[in-house]
Amino acid sequence: MKYSLIIFDFDGTIADTNRVIINTMQAVIRELGLPARTDAECQSTIGLPLVAVPSVLFADTDLTPELYADTYRRLFDNYNTPDAVTLFEGVRETLMALHEAGCILTIASSRCVDSLKNYTVTLRMEGLFSYLLGAESVEHPKPNAEPVLKTLEHFGIPAEEALVVGDMTYDILMAQNAGVATCAVTYGNDTLSNLRSCNPDNIIDHFSDLLEIVK
Repeated sequence: MKYSLIIFDFDGTIADTNRVIINTMQAVIRELGLPARTDAECQSTIGLPLVAVPSVLFADTDLTPELYADTYRRLFDNYNTPDAVTLFEGVRETLMALHEAGCILTIASSRCVDSLKNYTVTLRMEGLFSYLLGAESVEHPKPNAEPVLKTLEHFGIPAEEALVVGDMTYDILMAQNAGVATCAVTYGNDTLSNLRSCNPDNIIDHFSDLLEIVK
């Protein structure tokens, strides 16, 4: 295999969480009486840690990162109903094929680790991922290189043997900052023009296309 370690983003790459995230964000805006933001504006922040959202969307208010994050987490459960989040087409089969081929599969997400663990169970991906890294796992989140560097160090694998797969520019920049190869997926939350502006090494339209890149 070309890469021994593959580091995946979660939201918008592995699982379609778009609607539940945006619905939660809009609920936070209503409850806290924040200025209205479009779904597209909310979507543009997916992939950032919750505490980073106020500085992007509500810099003109006195909203604190802690209040936003706490309110979001509380309201998220109202929208995270059974079947609200699904895997993108071909994800489970592709992950199983990569795992069986000997690739180490990990996740580097801005979601908390407990949430990632829960989703790996509810979405029937138990045993496929060897390492789950969440927002609380690092001091400097995406697009900083720390999530990738910490994963490489954990396994003792050099950067040239790793690949980062993500749907947002934050994922691509994180990987590039760590000197790791990149693969952008076009079906997630970012625009194709934004992804292309980062010059990823690979761009795929379907998750299963990853098999051709890795082999």
